[in-house]
Amino acid sequence: MAHILTRFERFTLTSLRLCRRYFDFASQDYLSLASHPKIKEAAKTAADHYGVHSAGSPALMGNTAPSIRLEKELAAFVGMCECIVFPTGWAAAYGAIRGLVRANDHIVIDQLAHASLMEGAKAATKNVHVFPHLSLRGLERSLKRVRLANPDSGILVVTESLFSMDSDSPDLAAHQELARKHEAFLLVDAAHDLGCLGLTGRGHLEMQGMLGKIDLLMGSFSKTFASNGGFVASNHPAMKLALRSGSCPQTFSNALSPIQACIVLEALSIIESEEGQRRRLQMLGNATRLRHELGASGFEVMGEASPIIPVVIGNSGRSRVITKFCLERGGLVNLVEYPAVSKNAARFRLQVMSDHTEEHILRFVGILKQAAIDADKMLAGI
Repeated sequence: MAHILTRFERFTLTSLRLCRRYFDFASQDYLSLASHPKIKEAAKTAADHYGVHSAGSPALMGNTAPSIRLEKELAAFVGMCECIVFPTGWAAAYGAIRGLVRANDHIVIDQLAHASLMEGAKAATKNVHVFPHLSLRGLERSLKRVRLANPDSGILVVTESLFSMDSDSPDLAAHQELARKHEAFLLVDAAHDLGCLGLTGRGHLEMQGMLGKIDLLMGSFSKTFASNGGFVASNHPAMKLALRSGSCPQTFSNALSPIQACIVLEALSIIESEEGQRRRLQMLGNATRLRHELGASGFEVMGEASPIIPVVIGNSGRSRVITKFCLERGGLVNLVEYPAVSKNAARFRLQVMSDHTEEHILRFVGILKQAAIDADKMLAGI
């Protein structure tokens, strides 16, 4: 999938009047599974056996044999006793928080948490406390203050295992310890690292020795597992029933389709295989090479090696001009601006796939470098 993608041959940019092929560093398909032959075959077989639609919510006969099997296999994969799947990753994040938190409870959340987590928090309670990004001191200060003022209230701490705008990670053990110290629960969003990082693909949970030790774990299938959908897992025996009956996406939204469930099951099988390990190593090698080439070309690269490579460009005006020139030359990028990031810290969120090649990387960096040169000349009036 990570060649100069044929699916972008018909990608039309209305403002630029272009229809061409692109070097794709903007898609979330970290292990390049979306076009994998086994994935496509799984989708075809599922359509033949189960049809194409769940035709109901999970609470009202929408589950299918593949989705029930998926819940069991995912629970085992992340080292939890219980797992429940959702139709989208957004639904999992929003639905978990909205379904478990009551109006008099409190949420302590990292300031860079994903919009789905923030929106779920705001919908669940007015008692939302934001702490500085990755700051254990800030987290503890908030927990102390909230617990002292509310000795009987529930508290949910929310963070991510890999943040998508900065490509950095929290100390999960320290977050979990602080949560328990103050009689709070910890929810971790593993959307961007589960499946694609770690020796066996279990992401920062595995890398930090926290597999099966987090109170609540959620994730999305759309980054590594080649499908829409998401899940929430826990070792608490009541979690699944509480969300099945008390989370709106479980009651008022159609369930994951049998095709999607079979795709994720096949992706999970690949991820746990030798091929999955090889693809993770290829992806990480590509990410390391791209980070090096960008740095050598004068670009500011943030975070740690992962499929996400944030490249800081600066103010919105310059960033938009560079984006225009980059697209014109065949480099497909995602520009992220304020308020998603700080003012004057607009960035490209580049995303690396295992099937990218050295040629793709070198040619893309050349495109981006020339786009920046041309943009600066234009803005200087040369």
